[in-house]
Amino acid sequence: MANIFPRWSNLLPFQIAFCLGAVGAGVVLAFGYYATPKAQVVGYQPSQPIPFSHNIHVDQLGLDCRYCHSFVDVSGHSNVPSGNTCWNCHQHVQKESPKLAPLHRSMDKQYPGYDGKPIEWVRVHKAPDYVYFDHSAHVNRGISCQSCHGDVNKMEVVYQAEPHSMGWCLECHRAPENHLRPLEEVFNFNYGDGDVSKYSTEKGVTTTLDLGKKLKEKFSVHPKASCATCHH
Repeated sequence: MANIFPRWSNLLPFQIAFCLGAVGAGVVLAFGYYATPKAQVVGYQPSQPIPFSHNIHVDQLGLDCRYCHSFVDVSGHSNVPSGNTCWNCHQHVQKESPKLAPLHRSMDKQYPGYDGKPIEWVRVHKAPDYVYFDHSAHVNRGISCQSCHGDVNKMEVVYQAEPHSMGWCLECHRAPENHLRPLEEVFNFNYGDGDVSKYSTEKGVTTTLDLGKKLKEKFSVHPKASCATCHH
């Protein structure tokens, strides 16, 4: 009896299996990339009730981070400024700007529509509930805001610049010298190799990385990389 199916059809099951495997591998690779913090949260830039420009306040006016984020070096979390903090300046500066209407409604009893409600800033950075992160522990050991939040001083609208994933955190814990600074430079967004000479006269120490290695030795900075470090 003659064969019903042509000879090439013997390869059909293998071809189908190969195609299904390729599709499955593509799905896995796509999920492995697009489901990560790097793809999902980097670049997140929500609109705020007041269009606060860090570029103007930090880069141009030289405002220290701690004026608004006053808990950052003494607490586990970094606070957003209250209306009182903004009102200290803006009851005198740019008083007529329509951008500041939410601040006037919150603080100025003479302002039409005053309700006394706090400004509802939209949170940009948020660690999962199962992650323990202490801002003060990092800031007081020479880790700058810049390492975790990027060049905030140049941002017109704050966005998430880094993934803040577990792997990203571990990179720093395993090589903290890449980010360590003298404590007085933690809030200096213009810190660079040109500042190193102020802190070290040793030969061979000419870059921030060289100085970071020295600071790591001097202050015995050895961050843990075990699960229990962040998952209490």
